[in-house]
Amino acid sequence: MRPSMEQLNYARKGSGFPLVLVHGYLGGAKLWDRQVAALKSDFDVIAPNLPGFADSASLRAPDSIGGFADRVLALLDDLGIERFHLLGHSMGGMIVQHMAAHAPDRISRLVCYGTGPVGMLPERFETIEQSRNRLKHDGLEAAVRRIAATWFVDGESARSYPICVTVGERASMQAALACLSAWEKWDGREALACVSADTLIIWGDRDRSYGRSEQETLLRGIRRSERAIVPGCAHNVHMEEPELFNRIVRDFLIR
Repeated sequence: MRPSMEQLNYARKGSGFPLVLVHGYLGGAKLWDRQVAALKSDFDVIAPNLPGFADSASLRAPDSIGGFADRVLALLDDLGIERFHLLGHSMGGMIVQHMAAHAPDRISRLVCYGTGPVGMLPERFETIEQSRNRLKHDGLEAAVRRIAATWFVDGESARSYPICVTVGERASMQAALACLSAWEKWDGREALACVSADTLIIWGDRDRSYGRSEQETLLRGIRRSERAIVPGCAHNVHMEEPELFNRIVRDFLIR
């Protein structure tokens, strides 16, 4: 039995088969607003706030990807949800890969979005150690503003940049640092063979966090996978081109 845990805060709207949206580093459920609005007519959309972030900022964050996966699964257990579609972005994509490999019978379809199979990202805009040092030196607010700008082609001028900053600044410093440690310890490449769900890999071709080689590794490693590359978008495709992103996701899930 999974150990008792304090429940994550979450957003939930819609009806139908459950669809779980897992946000990335310095994110929160609020960043899925356009997806929830578009997909709630077809799905029971559940967007957790991971421990240490947004409405779950008071909760202590684990320092492992498996620990975050356990927290999401524990929430779904509490909600009585056994089987579901699963979509994860960035660090959330690492989390959903772990969930899909270790609880394959629970996941109907999987979307790995703007993510990769290793935590030590070879093509990231800066190393994890640089992020850690700058976070400690500059503080959380400065780190959020700097990192969120890399998520968009237009940087700080992007329309959705302010909401990313507002949500990101609600994170705890403990969680921001714990996630960096979690990435350093995580390598999900061997576990990709355990992912049995039909899987869609979504990637913006101007992503500065996860590169093309990581998408190729996902595509080769997950046997029932396909890929959608969105041109002219950076890390946050779901905010830069929300209508296109939502259509890609819906078409895959209801096909």
